[in-house]
Amino acid sequence: MTSAAQVPKSGAREAHPEHLGHVIFIAAAAAMGGFLFGYDSAVINGAVEAIRDRYDIGSAALAQVIAIALIGCAIGAATAGRIADRIGRIRCMQIAAVLFIVSAVGSALPFALYDLAFWRIVGGFAIGMASVIGPAYIAEVAPAAYRGRLGSFQQAAIVIGIAVSQLVNWGILNAADGDQRGTLMGLEAWQVMLGVMVIPAVLYGLLSFAIPESPRYLISAGKETRAREVLAEVEGKDVDLDARVREIEHAMKSEHKSTFKDLLGGSFFFKPIVWIGIGLSVFQQFVGINVAFYYSSTLWQSVGVDPTESFFYSFTTSIINIVGTVIAMIFVDRIGRRPLALIGSVGMVVGLALEAWAFSFDLVDGKLPATQGWVALIAAHVFVLFFALSWGVVVWVFLGEMFPNKIRAAALGVAASAQWIANWAITASFPSLADWNLSLTYVIYTVFAALSIPFVLKFVTETKGKALEEMG
Repeated sequence: MTSAAQVPKSGAREAHPEHLGHVIFIAAAAAMGGFLFGYDSAVINGAVEAIRDRYDIGSAALAQVIAIALIGCAIGAATAGRIADRIGRIRCMQIAAVLFIVSAVGSALPFALYDLAFWRIVGGFAIGMASVIGPAYIAEVAPAAYRGRLGSFQQAAIVIGIAVSQLVNWGILNAADGDQRGTLMGLEAWQVMLGVMVIPAVLYGLLSFAIPESPRYLISAGKETRAREVLAEVEGKDVDLDARVREIEHAMKSEHKSTFKDLLGGSFFFKPIVWIGIGLSVFQQFVGINVAFYYSSTLWQSVGVDPTESFFYSFTTSIINIVGTVIAMIFVDRIGRRPLALIGSVGMVVGLALEAWAFSFDLVDGKLPATQGWVALIAAHVFVLFFALSWGVVVWVFLGEMFPNKIRAAALGVAASAQWIANWAITASFPSLADWNLSLTYVIYTVFAALSIPFVLKFVTETKGKALEEMG
């Protein structure tokens, strides 16, 4: 999908106050896709051990069922842009909503393990679509003066979705008397956990009918009259609509549609800047952040924590994730991207190293010793906090800003693909690695967090305060 129009300064007009509330509603409705992105990604956390028990499978097979959704994510993210350019952003949202609904129902009522895996892929495809369509739509609809703040709705919605999924899982587990396979509404508790996503998915679909199509898409489709109506709706009737339409048309005509070939060059296949983008994506995942969101309940239960308490700790971790994200949103434009990334890396090294130390102790009566148990719990929250206030937000900011205009779209696509692949590698490997040696697994994540520091210092250039046109 083509990126948001970069228009001359005359387009950077503020929406009139009376229109701002409506624009916020539009951005929030589109960000429901981000909420579902976070919710669907993390809700599986509550079902991992129940799936292992229900289908009597080992760690390797279990990991593939959990990680297989990421294949759908990669495909959805790769194709969403083209789908949206053909049929529109709103139709794309509606397709994603239907896929979320179908995935939730199918995952809640699987006939067999392969059936569950298939519905996970469907849900992943919807996640991939939502990860692309939400930010692009908001950028195209939001008035320039509010674009940054409204664009942050997507990331905020993702972390809220993660937190809500963990809260719902905890509530369902309590309703089932702490048994993940306990009966609830005629189903096992874990099935209810996966099925509840139908509710926000239906809401997302309904909200998509209440918001307008992107003016950019309408102009590309020859629907200029409707585009003018939407522009007046979001920017105010006093805006020079003729000038705005011309600005968008000019931007669309002057855009260079980058291709994979544009990325080639240098000594190692890709241009150096592309490798830096890939490196940022890989480091973001190789510190093991998604272990905290996909497997935290399993992790805590493996060291003797009661299932209900483990679900509660998953919820508190996701709240810390929200706090960290808010901190990043406040400071990313104040202190810069590089300093925030470095602060986060140092904090992650400390948190991960302490977890590795705590998990190195033998269990006593099936539990970690009290001191090590508390250290592990606090360190896990420290790790998530420092990730969220740095790499969780900063990497996406870097990827949106660091590439030259002529290769930005293609380079961003390659970097995002690298991120999905790295995410899959961590997700698929954790159960087997944890069975092998949980402490050494966290040592590996600690090493990657430590290596991210010299990587940022040597290769990553600050992009704060620079115009996109300055990126060379």
